[in-house]
Amino acid sequence: MQLIDPNHPAYRRVWVRALIVGVCLTWAALEFITGDPFWGVLSAGAGVYAFYMLFWTFKPQPPAEAVKPEETDPK
Repeated sequence: MQLIDPNHPAYRRVWVRALIVGVCLTWAALEFITGDPFWGVLSAGAGVYAFYMLFWTFKPQPPAEAVKPEETDPK
């Protein structure tokens, strides 16, 4: 089951992908610091999964070009 679709156009920019991973891991650190390890583990897992999908296995797809309809020959 794939929770993050790396082919979505929103993930093309590297800063967006880094921000998602950074927010998840920062939130996990905040949860561990405040003494709630359950939510820290869940947030860290989300951050690790996001890193895996958005950086480790990320293969950017070229943007889809506008496909011209074939011209019909009125003969």
